[in-house]
This record gives sequence, structure tokens and C-alpha cells, in this order.
Amino acid sequence: MTAFLLEIGTEELPANFLSDAIVQWRSRIPQTLETHSLKAESIEVYGTPRRLAVLITGLPTQQPDREEEIKGPPAQAAFKDGKPTPAAVGFAKKQGVELEALEIRPTDKGDFVFVQKKTPGKPVGEILTELVPQWVWNLEGKRLMRWGDGDKRFSRPIRWLVALLDGEILPLELANGDKIVNSNRISQTHRVLHPEPVTISHATEYVNTLRDAFVIVAPEERSNIIAQQVQATAQKLGGHTPIYPELLAEVTNLVEYPSVVVGKFEDEFLNLPTEVTTTVMVSHQRYFPVFKSADSKELLPNFITISNGDPTKSDIIAVGNERVIRARLADGRFFYEADLAKPLENFLPQLEKVTFQEDLGSVRAKINRVVKIAERLTSQLQLTEIQTQQIQKAALLCKADLVTQMVYEFPELQGIMGEKYALASGEDAEVATAIVEHYLPRNADDNLPQTITGQIVGLADRLDTLVSIFGLGLIPTGSSDPFALRRAANAIINITWFANLPINLDKLLEQITTDFTTAFNKDQASLNNALGDFFLQRIRTLLQEEKQIDYDLVNAVLGENDKEYTERALEDLLDVRDRSLYLQKIRNDGTLDKIYETVNRSTRLAAQGDLDFQQLEPTTVIKPELFQKPSEPAFYKALIELAPQTQAAQKTRNYQLLIAGLEKIAPTLSKFFDGEDSVLVMDSNPEIKRNRLNLLGLLRNHARILADFGAIVKNL
Repeated sequence: MTAFLLEIGTEELPANFLSDAIVQWRSRIPQTLETHSLKAESIEVYGTPRRLAVLITGLPTQQPDREEEIKGPPAQAAFKDGKPTPAAVGFAKKQGVELEALEIRPTDKGDFVFVQKKTPGKPVGEILTELVPQWVWNLEGKRLMRWGDGDKRFSRPIRWLVALLDGEILPLELANGDKIVNSNRISQTHRVLHPEPVTISHATEYVNTLRDAFVIVAPEERSNIIAQQVQATAQKLGGHTPIYPELLAEVTNLVEYPSVVVGKFEDEFLNLPTEVTTTVMVSHQRYFPVFKSADSKELLPNFITISNGDPTKSDIIAVGNERVIRARLADGRFFYEADLAKPLENFLPQLEKVTFQEDLGSVRAKINRVVKIAERLTSQLQLTEIQTQQIQKAALLCKADLVTQMVYEFPELQGIMGEKYALASGEDAEVATAIVEHYLPRNADDNLPQTITGQIVGLADRLDTLVSIFGLGLIPTGSSDPFALRRAANAIINITWFANLPINLDKLLEQITTDFTTAFNKDQASLNNALGDFFLQRIRTLLQEEKQIDYDLVNAVLGENDKEYTERALEDLLDVRDRSLYLQKIRNDGTLDKIYETVNRSTRLAAQGDLDFQQLEPTTVIKPELFQKPSEPAFYKALIELAPQTQAAQKTRNYQLLIAGLEKIAPTLSKFFDGEDSVLVMDSNPEIKRNRLNLLGLLRNHARILADFGAIVKNL
């Protein structure tokens, strides 16, 4: 077995390109090897800021021979009077075989020419020589550069190339115009700690050889070292440092031999909001802040950074880092104090100069729409006067911090600074909290707003964005969603579910689109239809992916092209959630199986009748004088007893009442279908037939209060 090492040496690679390239190679290299019938025992992909490498062990020395059957032209076209035609000659030549090797075999489409072709396997080195350029030049990334004067693109200029097959150099070249790099066994090492290059004697010695030269090539190992060093250093300082995953990932790909540097800053900067200080450190300087304890939000006047330099010079490195952080924190203090000089509400006029969207006007105009939508929500939910006042004020101020100096400099602090400036301006704590909460969830992993004020303002903000952008015809297609409308709709649904808000979304959208289409002269009907379909898609996705509801149960709750169910879903988001969860529960505990056949059979047969879906009362549509078998009055009586249970289930959304009633009626219905007193539903007498179909239709209608059982797939 053979080991192969490939190392692409470069100028310093961007951290995000390096992480993406490692992921791509870990996926593509095994696939391309498998395509060429090569199996390896292990494939390890490594990367540092100056290199991307792969070590493959357990490769065969040669590709296995391949034997394949190749189909050629029809026999009648390949041979005339027993002699080969140009078609046969051309086919044989293309496959590299003699004419005698051609065989005629019957197929479903007649006789065809075949050849049994044996292809000897190539040496593994020859195959790798073909594959390596593909691995390199097919890497994808942002802002790739032309290196040399050719048309090939890579993230940074390639400076050296190591390619070893066991202990031998595999002759390779990477060419881009007049720039050519040839393979050898010499690798560059740490710029400061080991400036001399090293010679790699064998592919399997790569990791240890580079480690001895102060380069840790495995990113996972560097990440573990950094996390351990940071936490240990924080403990020595008497504090605690959280390991921010994104920061750790970025720092890992910025160093080859990590070492900790501890810096300090003046205590006076601790008076800044913690979020400002940590944002400066984490997002802008790639420093780890140090808190007083794991549960504390108070900082120590220290920071920890990861250096790629000489550990013995850490004091000198710290001085430089301290100079930078001091300047950044001084800027933050200036912005903070300048912003506090006036109340938050005084920033509102400046929002008129900030464009929300070219055709929709300013952020100030958006705020006016958000305030009105929030008013409609509070009215629909019948909130108290105090709650309404808090929501109106929070909606008015929710974007005011966008034009503050702090948020202009640090956009990631929007909402966070709004909360602090609102409190400093004397606003109610509920209003201040809502300003930061209305942005939640900022991404898929964020918490949802906890206060009713934050929830309503968050809903109003997203509803305005959805209606406005949809109103311009900018509907997401495929993977394109520049305004993050899918995320906005998901947040609206999730906030409603989380807070159990009894919102009639259908009515609310009707009101908002009326305002929008009147102001912007758009067609309301098409806008309503597009928004309704979009929300239904999002509900379907969230039920399946987040709530883990089986697809057929989701179909049963939302209906398949069933207007009654789609309207019901938009009118009551809580109900569609509860019915879905309950259906999944009774499937999991086996209850659904007990009633499935009964209800499903009734549903299929009832489709032959004309009973309205809304009808639940037996006495108005059933004629007892037409009963012929004892099973019919028994069924009729059971339906009369079921009616109040269904009504109670509808009113309270306690669907256990309905299912209990359906379980109870199941034996009666079995006798109606299959017992000694069973009936022929499709009787020759049209009146009797209609009466029996109405009985089944009533049962179907009761079940439809929960779901369309015809859409449910039977468990095997």
C-alpha cells in the first residue's frame, strides 16, 4: 500500500477560504478517488494560513483492471451481407479492439454489436498526476485572484508544491501562464520560529516534520490548543472567558503555532456597556474578553489574544495590541457619550435620510407603517391600554438607534444600543427591552422575544417588510432571498407559536395589504394570494423540520388544495400547530391506527355523496324512516352522541374529546360495513343511497375538524 502527500504552499490565505477549502477537499477528494476505483484507508486534510494539504494512506499502487461491456451500433447497420460496414470499423477503432472482438447479441430493441473491453489499471501516480490539478483549480471561494498571467484563479499566489508518493517525489506542476511551480519535497515552515525550509523524507512524516518546525497542520488540534490556553489563562487572571465558536474558528485559521498573549486596558473603559467592549474585542480585534466569572456580565480590564509570533516576545506583542484596543475603546466612549447627549426620540428625524428600499422610501416611513401594524395587532389581541401605549412607543423608537454614532460604527449593536439609550432617556423598561427584542431571532439559533411588547413590535416590523417587498413583486425564488423574507415569515410564525398569540393572520394581512395597495397603487388580490401561499409554505416547512411532524400529517392538517384548511390555517396559527402535534402524538402512541380504517373508509365513500363539509348535525340531513338494517339507527344514534364532543373539541382545541368519540363509534361503524347487519351503501334506491352516504359524510365531517384523513398514509 502507498501513502500520498500533497501540500499547496501559498501566501497567507483568508481564514474563511481556508475553512471552506478544507471542507471541499474532505468531500471531493474521496469522491474523485472512488470514481477512479481507488480506495484509501484514510484521507486527512490539513490547512494553515500558508498551506493546504492532504495526506492519503493505504492507497493501492495501481488501479484495478476494469472489464466493461460496451454497446455499439445495431447489427444491421454494422454488417451487410456478413461484412463489416464503416459503422463497425469505426466502433472497433474507437474502442481500440480488432473487428474479430465484436459480438452480436439480441436486446429488447433488436440485435446490436457489443464488445467486451478490458482496460488495464493505471499506476496510482499517473492517476494522481491527473487529479491534483483538478483538486486545486476547482476550489470555490469568494474573491479568487489570478495568479500569474493565466486564466487560473486561486485565493492567493502559490509559492511551493510538495507531492510525495511514499518517499519519492511525484512529478507535478501547477502552471498559470508563465508562472509554474514544480513539485519537490521542500516545505516552508513558521516565518518567525523556524524561517528555514524543511525537507520531508516520506509522506507519512509530514505532520511530525512540520510540528518540529513549529507548524501544527491539523486545524482541529490548533483549535483545541487555543481553547485550552485561553481558558487556562483566564483562570490565572481570576476570571472566565467564553469560547466564541466563530472567533475560535477564525483565529484557528490565522495562526500556525498558537501562543497566548495577555493585554490590559484602563479601568475607565469598564464604564462602557459590556456589549460595546466585547464587540470591539471579538468582532473587530479578534480578542477574547475576560469576565469576572462564568455567570457575570462584568468584565476584567484584560483581554486574551492568540499570536502567531514568538512566545518569548509576548510582552512586546501585548503592548501593540493594548495600543490598538485603547484607541478603539476611546472611540467607543466618544460615540457613547455623544449619543447620550440627546434623547433617543430626537434621532427619529434623521431616519428620513436613511433609505429602507428605493421604491418604499425611508426608514422613517417604514416606522410609520410598523406603528400602524402594531396598532392593528394590539386591537386584534385586545391588549390593555398600558400595553398598547408601551407597544406604540417601542414601535416608534425601534429603529432610532440606526442613526446613532455608535451603531453607525458598530452595526451589529443595533437594538442593543437602542435599549440602553431608551433607558438613559427615561423610557419605560418594557419599551427599552422591546427595542432589542424586536430583532430576535437574529438568526436561526437566537432566542425569541420574551415580552409581549417585543413580540408585537417584532411581528409588526416583519409583516411590514413582507407585505412591502412582496407588494413590489420581489418574491423569493429558488435560493435567492436577498431581503431574507423566508426568515422573516418563519420568525412571525415562531413568535406566534412561542407566545401563543391568537392572531388571525388572514385578517391582519388583508388589513395591511389594503393600506399598502392604497398607498402604492398595487393590486391587492394578487398580493394577498402570493402572501397566503408563502406563509402556507413556511408553516408546512416549520411543522416538518422544526416540529418533526410527518409529511402526510402536515398534508392532512393543511389540506391538499383544500381551501377550507388553508384559510383555517392562516386564520388560526395556534390551531394548525396544535392539530399537527396532536396527530403526531396519536400516531406515535398507536391511537391513530385504531380509528384510521374506520374514518378513512368513511371518507372515501362519502366523496360519492354531496353532503356539505360544514354539516355536523345528523337530525337535519338524515331520514330515519329510510333505515333498513339495525346498524343504521345505531350509527345514527352514535353520530348524535358525537356531535357535542366535536363541538367541545372545536371550542377548546382539546382534540382528545373528538378522538375519544371516534374510537367509541368505531365498533358501530364496523357493524355498518361488515357485520351481520351490514348495508350496501350504494343501494339501488337513490334515497336510501343518499341517506347512507350522508351518515358517512357526517362522520367524515366530524373527523375533518381535526384533519383530512384521506391525506393520511396508513402505517405499515
